[in-house]
Amino acid sequence: MRRGKVVKILLLPALAVVALDQASKLAVLRALSPYESIPVIHGFFNLVHVRNRGIAFGLLSSLGATWGTLLLSATTVAAIVLLLLWVGRLRARDERTAFGLALIIGGALGNLIDRIRLGEVVDFLDFYLRSFHWPAFNVADSAVTVGTFWVLWCMVFTSRSEGNEERESRRVS
Repeated sequence: MRRGKVVKILLLPALAVVALDQASKLAVLRALSPYESIPVIHGFFNLVHVRNRGIAFGLLSSLGATWGTLLLSATTVAAIVLLLLWVGRLRARDERTAFGLALIIGGALGNLIDRIRLGEVVDFLDFYLRSFHWPAFNVADSAVTVGTFWVLWCMVFTSRSEGNEERESRRVS
């Protein structure tokens, strides 16, 4: 992929995710005490201030502050490197896939900054319905999730359309 396209498709969305993630977390840190909750849509959505030393849903939080931070930070850096290598192997027409990877990279960087700076990740979006609570999450988590589904969508539907185009070009020839 050309350098100019990489900047537009990869760097800008990733930096936008990091900036939005860090700005929203800073607002939460300034506005809410730990474990404080503000109802936004009663019975459905709260802004909260919780910390997560682990990964999704608090997994691996029992590793302890130092080892957990080191292990999870190293794993995140390795994942970012692998994603960047994947981007480097994309063809020029794989811009949509690159965009999804940019969202994942930006989200990973946003949570990595928290881990390095605070030793844990700030989560603040709390959705629930009656007694069912989805674990609190943040903008970085959202970007990773959306980016992952975006990449999967591109992989499934791009490969199908490419296969159809290849069959059509063989028939025409």
